[in-house]
Amino acid sequence: MTVLVIMGVSGSGKTAFAEALAARLGWPFQEGDALHPPANVEKMRSGRPLDDADRWPWLDRIAAWIDARLAAGENGVITCSALKRAYRARIIGARAGVRLVFLTATPTLLAQRVGGRKHAYMPASLLASQLATLERPGADEDPIVLHVDAPVAALVEQAVALLPAPHTPG
Repeated sequence: MTVLVIMGVSGSGKTAFAEALAARLGWPFQEGDALHPPANVEKMRSGRPLDDADRWPWLDRIAAWIDARLAAGENGVITCSALKRAYRARIIGARAGVRLVFLTATPTLLAQRVGGRKHAYMPASLLASQLATLERPGADEDPIVLHVDAPVAALVEQAVALLPAPHTPG
């Protein structure tokens, strides 16, 4: 089984990409932001960035979703900003079958995307804090790295080509 963690800062297109990838593969999808505790949502909505203490319970919920997929013998796709290596260690760690997909873009493209959208609780003003917090995944994390300056459909096909076969629904 394979669970894909789609990571990146706000504006990288995690949700659109993950939904399209999950549909292409026929795998269950979970929007990681939907797992934020209400206090986190309110903090972000007010324009204040989350700190590590805010993120740990959220990351534990993401890890629980991943563990449930693996325990059930199911594939899955979940989004999570996963900005720091410590966060990725918490949600991926030594779990076999979990693969990181890092969506990356220039700060200019990210700012254009975030500035041109209305998010329920993630104001554009928090992009700078996310970029400052981001620890790009290292080669030892074996990420699939996709530059999001291509259409979503093309990015999905790039990702599928980089996954181990077979890509059967399930």
